[in-house]
Amino acid sequence: MSEIQEWPRIAVVGAGAVGGYFGGMFARAGAPVVFVGRKHFADTVSSKGLVLDKLQGRERIRAHATIDIGAIRDRSLILFCVKANDTTATANEMTPFVRPDATIACLQNGVENADRVWAATNVIAIPAAVYVAVSVPEPGHVKHIARGDLTIGPPSKRTTELANLFVRAGIPCRISDNIEGELWLKLLCNCALNAISALGHARYGEIAKSHDAKKLMEQIVDEVLAVARAARVVLPGVHDRKSGMAAAMEIATQMADAFSSTAQDLSRGRPTEIDALNGYIARRGAELGVPVPVNHALFTLVKLAEQKDRR
Repeated sequence: MSEIQEWPRIAVVGAGAVGGYFGGMFARAGAPVVFVGRKHFADTVSSKGLVLDKLQGRERIRAHATIDIGAIRDRSLILFCVKANDTTATANEMTPFVRPDATIACLQNGVENADRVWAATNVIAIPAAVYVAVSVPEPGHVKHIARGDLTIGPPSKRTTELANLFVRAGIPCRISDNIEGELWLKLLCNCALNAISALGHARYGEIAKSHDAKKLMEQIVDEVLAVARAARVVLPGVHDRKSGMAAAMEIATQMADAFSSTAQDLSRGRPTEIDALNGYIARRGAELGVPVPVNHALFTLVKLAEQKDRR
């Protein structure tokens, strides 16, 4: 019989919906996990455990949670799940505590997170394109709606070991030799769906059934692909409007019952990640001389909605 490999000590930094789900999957599999999150999450999970509400049934998992970022100091794997806007600030907070030989897996939206984490911590950060529909109906309760897989890269001994850990925890994971393109493919899908879901108060399935929404998505896809071409980024399997729309519509169909993370943030009066999504395309388009009026409009409207909610 082969010897069962010992789990690494894991920290989840940014224990919201995504962090709660993936950290919960590791904890469920027996890995030693500490969650670092907001006080209401930490208090609930420490006292009552984490409720992982999956399609196959609901489980309550014993877990340790804290608000103290110093809890990462003895952890060799960090699942970095904060909102893209908070990447640099949180990475700076982590710097005094993170082990120099640790691996940081960036399970986030956007294409710049791993570079920012590396710049702040000087610790290896692995980018990941994450596909999961999850929500937090109440503190300490993670509701899984669809999918739950990820793509990491580039190929290396470290990414191979990390992928094996994810698979061992029941999380499908593949390694790509074009991780930049994978991140942009996820960005394309986010740009095509998130703001429409948020501003239209619509689930992905409702967007997929709307002729007008799909016409709007086509313009978003055209602009994202134009910026990608100017930036010399190759999206795997996507080279024109038709294939770009197919990728976005696949997500909309697979996650039909889900609201986008942008919609969930707006509904709770929280800052969204729109700066790293349509806002990123607006900025890169301006830098590269590529007109992106639809992405800029959606970015602007979501920012205005954020400000209204804060007032």
